[in-house]
Amino acid sequence: MGGALVGVVQGSGPPVLVLHGGPGLSFGYMGGLIDELTPGYRVASYQQRGLAPSITRGPFTVDQHVADLAAVLDALEWPRAYVVGHSWGGYLLLAAAVQLGERLIAGICVDSIGVVGDGGVAEFEREMSERTPADVRSRAEELDQKAMAGDGTEEEALESMRLFWPAYFANAQPPPMPKIRLSVDTYSQTLDSMTESMSALATALANVELPVVFLYGTESPIPATASTELAEIMSRAEVMPVERTGHFIWLERSGVVRTALDRLVGAE
Repeated sequence: MGGALVGVVQGSGPPVLVLHGGPGLSFGYMGGLIDELTPGYRVASYQQRGLAPSITRGPFTVDQHVADLAAVLDALEWPRAYVVGHSWGGYLLLAAAVQLGERLIAGICVDSIGVVGDGGVAEFEREMSERTPADVRSRAEELDQKAMAGDGTEEEALESMRLFWPAYFANAQPPPMPKIRLSVDTYSQTLDSMTESMSALATALANVELPVVFLYGTESPIPATASTELAEIMSRAEVMPVERTGHFIWLERSGVVRTALDRLVGAE
């Protein structure tokens, strides 16, 4: 589908494409990770379909997001690239590994959702609820359910995220939530597509030989099995638990993702 995908490119060296999570979030929250990776690498990231300044119309499907990723590589004139994906971005990385083949050199999934069964989604939602104070839990869950159904407003979805924010972290005093925007339609419809595609993706990944490192926070609300079960499927996968971190690993342990990338590049 025609339209612009807007992003940033900085640094010099081997090409690295960084995929934000969400889905439907603004990509600015990845700024610290992009800066961490930039010395020695040519790092690009882009606002995925659904939020301005990128194209705001759909379809919001896994296949369309993979096609967009390919279009970004084309625009960058990168025949091949390393890819780093956070959360939903890790799922997108794996879908791209199946569909785009040799265009990916290697990948890092940073506390990604899984593909086996429900990908750990039910356990993630349960853990987020249990970690959230009782006096705001019902409100946070109500607003998130509206967003997943595509019925809520951006303001309501962001209110839910602010209420849930501390639950993402190992630290009892997490960093402030960055300024974030969110497209409810992109969030809801992409999640539906992701759920529908999980089983087929799990089957296809058994035939993918892409080197992938699965970094996960040992105190993340996303269960470790989301990463370990994926590593069992893929022939060239490595699991790296990161102690005392939650979902946003680089905000609690700077340099870990960079170290994993250096190892991958050195191994090629």
